[in-house]
Amino acid sequence: MRDYAQEAVELVRGKHRSDLDKERLLQLALVRLIEIVGEAAGRVSQETQAQHPHIAWAQIISMRNRLVHGYDFEVNLL
Repeated sequence: MRDYAQEAVELVRGKHRSDLDKERLLQLALVRLIEIVGEAAGRVSQETQAQHPHIAWAQIISMRNRLVHGYDFEVNLL
């Protein structure tokens, strides 16, 4: 999970929102990485989540759900 999150961070390093709007492959790659991280976060036990309260588990999982199910198309990924 951490590897995919770090890859997403590296992917957008030095990028601006306008880059995301223009670069379809960047959009697709970033969304996919966020989906993978969110799916993995959803499988982490409540006990483990409680041991790592500094991680925004609910927000990570919620973002994945919004992207996968199309709940909100105005998601600000950068």
